[in-house]
Amino acid sequence: MTAQKPNSKLLSVSVIIPVHKLTKAFDQCINSTIKALRPCDEIIIVADGIDLNVLEFLSEKPQIKILANKKISGPGVARNLGALSAKGDILFFIDSDVTMQPDTIQKVISVFRNEKEIAAIIGSYDDEPADKNFISQYKNLLHHYVHQTSNESASTFWGACGAVKKDAFISLGGYNEDYVKPSIEDIELGYRLVNAGYKIRLCKEIQVKHYKRWTFSLLIKTDFLNRALPWTRLMVHHNRFLNDLNLKNSSRFSVVLLFLSLVFLVISFWIKDFSLPTIIILFLLLTSNYHVYSFFKKKRGLLFALKVIPFHWLYFFYSGIAFGIVIVMDLLERTFFSSPGKTNIVANYLKKPVQE
Repeated sequence: MTAQKPNSKLLSVSVIIPVHKLTKAFDQCINSTIKALRPCDEIIIVADGIDLNVLEFLSEKPQIKILANKKISGPGVARNLGALSAKGDILFFIDSDVTMQPDTIQKVISVFRNEKEIAAIIGSYDDEPADKNFISQYKNLLHHYVHQTSNESASTFWGACGAVKKDAFISLGGYNEDYVKPSIEDIELGYRLVNAGYKIRLCKEIQVKHYKRWTFSLLIKTDFLNRALPWTRLMVHHNRFLNDLNLKNSSRFSVVLLFLSLVFLVISFWIKDFSLPTIIILFLLLTSNYHVYSFFKKKRGLLFALKVIPFHWLYFFYSGIAFGIVIVMDLLERTFFSSPGKTNIVANYLKKPVQE
């Protein structure tokens, strides 16, 4: 990648949208983005493994550029391709299943104009997910809560709604293209931005609406295989265990409490005296996350909040499992292999092409 100098004192924005499947949400994404554009901005759509002909109707719209990968290459490759042809000073990455507000781009520009030391910003999902099924509401609202209660001085990037100065992005070589599946390519970029001395701001007022329909199986697959395992591996590799976003110390404490309660629960089948400690630990787990459940109660009512609890505890469970797997794998690699990482099954899984 080669850097391009800004051609105007007015900060311009290139909105880069990778798309793998055409959906109604994608149409809404494009329409909402067009409404937010200023005359100096552009939209770059990168078709990842889909026929360009199906996007021909968009080529007639002003300020829209369409690029393509002939085969599915993953969001990192698609976003880098878009960045290479971008004319804007700011690269604004969004997913194809989100919509923005008419003033979203103006808000993005205002942050970069008013805080010149900031190299990148990330936003948040809003608190009104489009899909109404329980899993979708739970997942998206939890994501909203996590971002809205996290440190504004961020340590990671977010590709669903994240903007970065083009010069900073180019200086780091863009996204890591090893991630063929949507995974933690944005988080990994954030780590490199911070390591290079760049500052990332979490702007809680910049929010997008998410249209993704979550199912239970998709939730487990995405959270465990595509997020928890590779993110834990990234933390171990960099030896950076953050106290922010999904990785707050309170969440780690909850993981410990959950597994401790499971151990005590098993023991209580043989030793009855362990029933009370199990109940106490579960009570501590419940009260330590009271703020989370209060948020859900406020947004969707008591019954919804009660339904959230087992799903939230399940999240702690597979997060703990992911941590254990990565630690064991890392230990085995360092013990038996001269080049740690080359045999990692997590990395190999994420490098496999997406199966239709």
